Amino acid sequence: MNAGVIDQLKDIARAPSASKIWLKAIELTARIETLPGRLFADVVEDWAQRQPDRAALVTENAIVDYRALAARINRYARWARGAGVAKGEAVGLIMPNGADYVAAWLGISRIGGVVALINTRLVGQSLAHCIDVARPRHIVVAHDLADTLTTAMPHLASTATIWTHGDERAERSIDAALAALDDGALTADECGDVCIDDRALLIYTSGTTGLPKAASISHRRILNWGFWFAGLTGATPQDRLYDCLPLFHSVGGIVAPCSMLAAGGSVMVAEKFSASNFWHDTVRFDCTLVQYIGELCRYLLKAPPSEYENRHRLRLACGNGLRGDIWQEFQSRFAIPRILEFYAATEGNFSLFNVEGRVGAIGRIPPLLAHRFPAAIVKVDADGGAPLRNADGLCVACARGEVGEAVGRIGVADEGGGRFEGYTDAGETEKKILRDVFARGDAWFRTGDLMQLDDKGFFHFVDRIGDTFRWKGENVATSEVNDAVRDFPGVVDATTYGVGIPGTDGRAGMSAIVVNEGFDLAGLAGHLASRLPDYAHPLFIRMSGELDATETFKQKKGALAREGFDPGAIGDPLFFRDPSDGAYRRLDIGLYTDIVRGVVQF
Repeated sequence: MNAGVIDQLKDIARAPSASKIWLKAIELTARIETLPGRLFADVVEDWAQRQPDRAALVTENAIVDYRALAARINRYARWARGAGVAKGEAVGLIMPNGADYVAAWLGISRIGGVVALINTRLVGQSLAHCIDVARPRHIVVAHDLADTLTTAMPHLASTATIWTHGDERAERSIDAALAALDDGALTADECGDVCIDDRALLIYTSGTTGLPKAASISHRRILNWGFWFAGLTGATPQDRLYDCLPLFHSVGGIVAPCSMLAAGGSVMVAEKFSASNFWHDTVRFDCTLVQYIGELCRYLLKAPPSEYENRHRLRLACGNGLRGDIWQEFQSRFAIPRILEFYAATEGNFSLFNVEGRVGAIGRIPPLLAHRFPAAIVKVDADGGAPLRNADGLCVACARGEVGEAVGRIGVADEGGGRFEGYTDAGETEKKILRDVFARGDAWFRTGDLMQLDDKGFFHFVDRIGDTFRWKGENVATSEVNDAVRDFPGVVDATTYGVGIPGTDGRAGMSAIVVNEGFDLAGLAGHLASRLPDYAHPLFIRMSGELDATETFKQKKGALAREGFDPGAIGDPLFFRDPSDGAYRRLDIGLYTDIVRGVVQF
């Protein structure tokens, strides 16, 4: 960070509190570049020396203090060295939320290993694809998820040594291997020459097209996320954050825990989100912050009143996806003093933060920082999502209030841009880069998200574009769903898209299919369960006589998405996935009315 910028921010530190918040985040992250060999595991080690007995990670069954966490990280680092993991080699992690999850990736990455954080909800071919993308030398799998990994075995093109976590009697138990290792501080030789520029993690994201892609996450990115959010949230060692999001995601697994660990605070790691337990846990663990996603907020609002929902001592809720239609109700009902809404993508090169708490906005870029982190909204074709260009071949910026795709200039901050670290696949990386945007030769990161700017300079999220939609806090790739549906006997063709449902965030999956006499609707749900995670199953099925396509055989689904799932307006037979048992049942007017009125919960 340029010293002049910091000085300017210090000069206005007595001005609005937002300036002080930005200043704190900038000061913390500015230190990262000065120590290129200092990784996040070293941050934990430092806190272990300063406050060894303070709780670092807390679960339902255990409290891990900073001394114990640092020791566990060191054991995992030595295990990786002993297992022959060289710098840049991958290790797959298939484990549920828990303290050891954090210790594992911190330890393995400390000595140069690259940890692939694999979605524990994947099965079969989807799981095999994610493993093959990483090509891990070793896979650490929880004992309870061993059968899930087995479903991927017939489809794997790569080979890896499998280690079982949580069962010391297993043939290759990582617990037994760790127990035999020293947990003292790592020597310089053991750490090797790993620096902040090196890859640390692979985190999977659907992007805008195709199957899940493995986004490359450097040690610098982890440090930036941790210290930036520590600054924006004002985290201190006295804070305790409640984290019930999946640890294999960037927000739940990196942003939430690292922001607290960077500040010397504590993280309460829940096994999963539970609307009935959320407030009880928040009070029981004396949390001062919670991490959310938008859908979580809606679930809490729909849940019956809890005796604990106003007995907490929260000072902040931090997250993304909280929509304007429920913002004030959420904040008021649960007595939350401050909400920090933000926008970011795992692989993205810019972020937005609503430090001011403007209802419904996802954030803005302060004028003082605009030259360092340029973001823009460009006009795109409404149907295909391609950027529109003027007579000079350059993109066209949207005016205030116009909807377009958000893009961020690629580069480094001091030269006016944000880093884009890309994916393991160079071709997929190139697809996310938009060139010749506002000048010949420039390059910008495509978010795949439609946004608009209001008259105060705040960004507002509108929708996703392309072949991905978001449902239940997950990105769903339509091509993956199509492949699974088409592989079912009797399905001739299929196209998948997202449809909006009143009162919900994101878009629910809907597949329009063409079938022949061999199709059996009753067996479709079971087939999809063997191929797709639950959130990716189409909630609606439309049986069509034919599917329209372009002259280049690209499916036209814009009209289908706009028509939605109203049986009163659609002549084709429609079916709804019953949340009680996952079976597909005929969608009639009565059921449709219950869905749009919020009577049906899913």
